[in-house]
Amino acid sequence: MLISQHVKDYVTIKRCLGYKFAEQERMLLAFSAFAEAHGDGFITTDRIIEWASKAVSVHSSRDWFRTVRNFSISMHAENDRHEIPPRDVFGRGKRSRPAPHIMTPGQIEKILIAALSLPPRASITPYTYHYMIGLMAVTALRVSEATALLLTDLTSDGLVIRETKFRKNRLVPIHTSTRKALSEYLSLRMRIGGPDDHMFVISTGEPPDQASTSRAFIKLARQTGLRAGVGEQGPRLHDLRHSFACRSLEQCGNERDSVNKHMLALSTYLGHACLSDTYWYLESTPVLFRQIAKATEAIHTGDKP
Repeated sequence: MLISQHVKDYVTIKRCLGYKFAEQERMLLAFSAFAEAHGDGFITTDRIIEWASKAVSVHSSRDWFRTVRNFSISMHAENDRHEIPPRDVFGRGKRSRPAPHIMTPGQIEKILIAALSLPPRASITPYTYHYMIGLMAVTALRVSEATALLLTDLTSDGLVIRETKFRKNRLVPIHTSTRKALSEYLSLRMRIGGPDDHMFVISTGEPPDQASTSRAFIKLARQTGLRAGVGEQGPRLHDLRHSFACRSLEQCGNERDSVNKHMLALSTYLGHACLSDTYWYLESTPVLFRQIAKATEAIHTGDKP
């Protein structure tokens, strides 16, 4: 069987498990074409290294290599003539995690107010960013989920999030104040937003894409003084999810059972595939530190078991 056919079978399995696997499919097909052009019927270590070395940077070579190596592990399990290269041929290259910025309600409010001044004036665009960023702040939607919302996704039970990161649908309940804000936006959007089926649209009549939404947020963060100039770190759009996770945990208090149940509910609400992904979003805050100190003191003094 051709290596490219093995790639197609491998990608099918990954997608059945819930992965989108789009970029990985592109890499694997490129590798299989390269290997087959050299007459290879099986994966070899030398061919993987030769192919990955053609990437434009060491970081890209590392990504290419890692993707094909994972594929080779699967193929080796079926036929040991497929070789598995050593793990760190191109180095580990572990990227540091961007430091999350846990935003206060006041900071988020500044962003939302500033969004109303975005160009073009007297168009739907500033209102779209105002309400969409606000929705992301109170629901922790991913930017891909917010920009993909359709008008029909707002139901009496909440927001239907379709085909999420793991190709699953989920229902996100929303507060009555959130529903009221969305109604205000939709009233304006239906008058001047155009016929597109998406909930959020800009002046072109089309939904904003993820990149432009992230750039708009950074622009607003700089405009409000929450972020310095180009190249300087500061709040990102994704930090709204981090902030939501931390602020919601602050509401649990010190009861262990309450925290455990909350984490399961939070993981489901955020659309995570496993609970460990949710812990990645948590950061220490003054409120959480005080709660931890209080719980630790109670255990030390014997006030609680």
